[in-house]
Amino acid sequence: MDKIITAENLIFEYKDEETDAVTEVLKGISLDIERGEFVAVLGHNGSGKSTFAKHLNAILTPTSGRVCVCGTDTSDEDKLFDIRRRVGMVFQNPDNQMVANIVEDDVAFAPENLGLPREEIRRRVDNALAAVNMSAFARHAPHMLSGGQKQRIAIAGVLAMEPEIIVLDEPTAMLDPAGRREVITTIKRLNRELGMTAVLITHYMDEAVRADRVIVMDSGRIVMDGKPAQIFPQVERLHSLGLDTPQATELAAELKKAGFDIDGVVLTVEDCVREIEKLWRNKVNS
Repeated sequence: MDKIITAENLIFEYKDEETDAVTEVLKGISLDIERGEFVAVLGHNGSGKSTFAKHLNAILTPTSGRVCVCGTDTSDEDKLFDIRRRVGMVFQNPDNQMVANIVEDDVAFAPENLGLPREEIRRRVDNALAAVNMSAFARHAPHMLSGGQKQRIAIAGVLAMEPEIIVLDEPTAMLDPAGRREVITTIKRLNRELGMTAVLITHYMDEAVRADRVIVMDSGRIVMDGKPAQIFPQVERLHSLGLDTPQATELAAELKKAGFDIDGVVLTVEDCVREIEKLWRNKVNS
């Protein structure tokens, strides 16, 4: 397999400037992420998931251990530009990532700073807007867009750099349900159609269900790692970590407790409907 991100015993500490107290935020994280994977990282507030995300494009660097992206150690200051070109970051508030008064100018900002030819900038802007289904809004003012549309423009601005990896730190936290669906559908499509490696930091279980792999963090450590179908049925363990599970999974767990024969993995509403229909057919035929 082609490992695009590797963390080896990643430890990160920060020192309080007033008290000199040292807090260990990440406590020996080791993992590999394969090229083309869609990975969701879950954890309650303070679990270290956003701190981990910031290590993937060298916003932060390890106190000890190391992180490698595309074979490059993120602590190598001479390779910082290359790392950040390869790893695009999208944050919670899209307004903080808007720098221009017209959508296409905003998306063009990063390529222009690379000194690319005008024709290449035009190609990248057009491709990035098309990738997030926002071509029709190229001449619009960003402040006139909905929250979900703004976040898709923020993603387009990252795509215009043509990264190999996109890291999204709770990109839907400030959005309504419709905006959340827009953004997650966009991320999934980029991963599926373009083969882009995606790392999604989220606390929404219904978003994590759509990933290939789920990593659960607690107190700076990885405590669970597997496919959604392996992670989410462990309802009680997730609850003990201060996390919810998808509503459909919760319902299936309650039906099992009540004695109903739920034998399939239930992650989505569709899964739940399938199992309930099966129960009904079995009752009718018995």
